[in-house]
Order: sequence, then structure tokens, then C-alpha cells
Amino acid sequence: MRKLKLQMQVSIDGFVAEVNGGMSWLVWDWDEELKDYVKAITEPVDTILLGRVLAQGFIPAWAERVANPATDEVFARKMHETHRVVFSKSLQSHEWNNASLATGDTVEEVTALKNAPGGDIITYGGSSFAGSLIHHGLIDELHLFVNPTALGSGMPIFTEHTKLKFTGSRAFDCGIVVLVYEPVR
Repeated sequence: MRKLKLQMQVSIDGFVAEVNGGMSWLVWDWDEELKDYVKAITEPVDTILLGRVLAQGFIPAWAERVANPATDEVFARKMHETHRVVFSKSLQSHEWNNASLATGDTVEEVTALKNAPGGDIITYGGSSFAGSLIHHGLIDELHLFVNPTALGSGMPIFTEHTKLKFTGSRAFDCGIVVLVYEPVR
């Protein structure tokens, strides 16, 4: 069975976005070690799962980065060329290259993807989609990128008691600490 990883930026108090969805609190100036960490966890990935809202920004942003010569071309290509599955109940079609829509039951669709042959799968959220995957026990590995900011309120991905097993951590010079967990099943 394929492994489903979650890579999510969180505030120190556990929110993934401000109440209005704002992301101005994120550390964007990543050091090279953090970039290398992200490359390492995405290297075995051949499928990216996205909720509709995130997909509408994520997919065009990586297409633009591939076209920009100042971008890390190898990583931008990985994000742009990896097959994306967009989960949506409202989209009927899309114009994105290398993407497909999943409009059925999320648990059934993700379970089928995990049981299909291939490499690892990764998701980046948003909060509702990631929270749903966590709630249904579909995430196998959580990489929480804790930013050095407390929001006080916002959008969570954990909305119920969720038992996790700590498997590692790493601090980076840019101020982000990555905490890695596996769900306790």
C-alpha cells in the first residue's frame, strides 16, 4: 500500500491559516536545509492530492515557477509534472495539465489511490481537506512545519482528539521546526 504524507505549515498554536484564510504569518525565506528536507520527502512521491481551493492557487503557481529561470527548476518541475488529483464536489471540469478530478466519496477515492501501484502520495491541504483525511485515518505520516508565530485563532486541521506517535523533529535556521508524526491506529 502506498504511503500518504501530509506536509502542512502550522502556527505554533496549531492553526494552518488565519480565520479569513490569510497566510501572511508564514516564513517564506526558507534556508537550503529546509528546502533539501522538502525535496527528500517529495522525491518518492508520484501523486499529489489537493482540495479544490488550494488547487486553484497551487497548480497555476507551479506552472508559473517552471517558466521562471530564477526558480529551482528541478523542484518546480517536480511540483508541476507530478500528477495531481483535485478533490471537489463543485468542479465539473478543469483546464489544468496533468490533473484529474475526484468527485466521489473522499474515503473511497483516497483508499483506491493508496491501494493502486505507484510511489508515495502527498497532500498539502487546505484545512478542511487535510482535516477530513486526518479524521478518516487516511494520513500515514504528518510533516508539520511549525512557524514561529502564534495566531490565537484560525483554521485548524485537528478538530477532534487525535492520537499521534512522534517519529522525529528537526529545527531549521529560518525558524521553522518540522515535527513528524504517524497516527496511532
